[in-house]
Amino acid sequence: MSHPTDLECATLNDLTRRDMLKGGAAAAGVATWVATMGAPGRASAQAPLRPNIIYIVSDDQGWKDVGFNGSDIATPHLDALAKTGVQLEQFYALPMCTPSRATLMTGRYPFRYGLQTGVIPSGGSYGLAMDEWLLSQAMQDAGYRTAMVGKWHLGHARTELWPRQRGFDSYYGPLVGEIDHFKHEAHGVVDWYRDNTLVREPGYDTTLFGREAVKLITDHDVSRPLFLYLAFTAPHTPYQAPQEYLDKYPQIADPLRRAYAAQITAMDDEIGKVVAALDQKGIRENTLVIFHSDNGGTRSSIFAGESEVRGDLPPNNGVYRDGKGTLYEGGTRVCGLANWPGQLPPGKASGLIHIADMYPTLAALAGAKLEKNKPLDGYNMWDHLSGRGESPRQEIVYNIEPFRAAVRQGDYKLVWLPLLPGRIELFDIARDPAEKDNLAESKGNQVETLKQRIEDLASSAVQPLLLAQMVKTTFGAPPSTPKADESPVTATPGPNEATGQDFLSAIERRD
Repeated sequence: MSHPTDLECATLNDLTRRDMLKGGAAAAGVATWVATMGAPGRASAQAPLRPNIIYIVSDDQGWKDVGFNGSDIATPHLDALAKTGVQLEQFYALPMCTPSRATLMTGRYPFRYGLQTGVIPSGGSYGLAMDEWLLSQAMQDAGYRTAMVGKWHLGHARTELWPRQRGFDSYYGPLVGEIDHFKHEAHGVVDWYRDNTLVREPGYDTTLFGREAVKLITDHDVSRPLFLYLAFTAPHTPYQAPQEYLDKYPQIADPLRRAYAAQITAMDDEIGKVVAALDQKGIRENTLVIFHSDNGGTRSSIFAGESEVRGDLPPNNGVYRDGKGTLYEGGTRVCGLANWPGQLPPGKASGLIHIADMYPTLAALAGAKLEKNKPLDGYNMWDHLSGRGESPRQEIVYNIEPFRAAVRQGDYKLVWLPLLPGRIELFDIARDPAEKDNLAESKGNQVETLKQRIEDLASSAVQPLLLAQMVKTTFGAPPSTPKADESPVTATPGPNEATGQDFLSAIERRD
């Protein structure tokens, strides 16, 4: 990848943060890191900092649906972390759940192993490839105690795909993509596990996740660093929350938005309890906390999952176009922050950061060896997060699929739908973050450059596993002709069945 001459991270906020690094505890902390880690991307012979890492992911949360981005939804604990930490101004995930979580765990784009399209459905028999060396495994090898609490969604059909067999010392939560938040069921089947054992227990899932995370921190042996991956199911559909949280929003008349707001505030309260547990354990000063959503907020019911929802959906992605399931900014640019007292001076990291960058960044901090993993697509972002330099990333790969793709280099972003009738859109994201002005006709050179880049990436792509399973299921099914004693009927598409026009959206619907 070539690097731009003028990255967006050269802003007043970054300059202010760099100035802050000239003195005080932040300067000492970062100087220590530089001495022990060396330049980004290089191995070091000296010991790294090896902080505890609490990695928190929300589910389908809109970019604007946090207080620090201007929401009326109460998120005081996240706001405090953002105020005393680093707000991630251009943090990108994938458009949907499974691809994002897979990219986090592998540090590699999902088209490299077939998880780029849609999500793993409840009846899916596939999962994240077993020959991928996951972040959890790298952290485990580096001597970390590894724990996961919350939603997995990277394979559930075989136990070898489950978290306990993928580098986590313990696991607690649901394996599939969507559950009833109180019953812990998907399609009437309980999906709630402790390690490899199915358990049945009452409670609101967000509350149970927070309680488990607090217990893990409280009981942790501080002689080893902790890597805790806390993946909430909030505020994913179905929009449900305890009455005490619904009562916090009497001013919201729309029942969907009221429940959605209540879900986010309930999650924020649990995050506050996790931070308090770190303080009580005496390890807050040596703990890095990262938070972001797995994709943009859901704006279309097509991508709302298996729950029936109607009307205007509540997630708010601010000025960014569209939402979950799309390649536009609203589906991929997500709210995010990083907080580590004394190591990350308060401010904003405004350069490009991709979820794939988290693997090499955290591995470097942990002293994890990058020997068993496949070639990473991510960059070590620590210099940028700590205010010492610009983001090394020039390019954002939004996704590469057989029927659509999007790539950004510098300020220019191409969205390409090659299937007939076809569509090409080119946007200057720095000037037009809402993606309203299509420059494709006037910027032919940029279009061709980005189309070629997409072609190059697509040449190494693995066939989407979801499409392969759909073909197998469709053509392996018995004949649908009526039995001899049945009267023929004329089939018409139901309200949720795909027609030719919405086929590509429907295949990605379930989450």
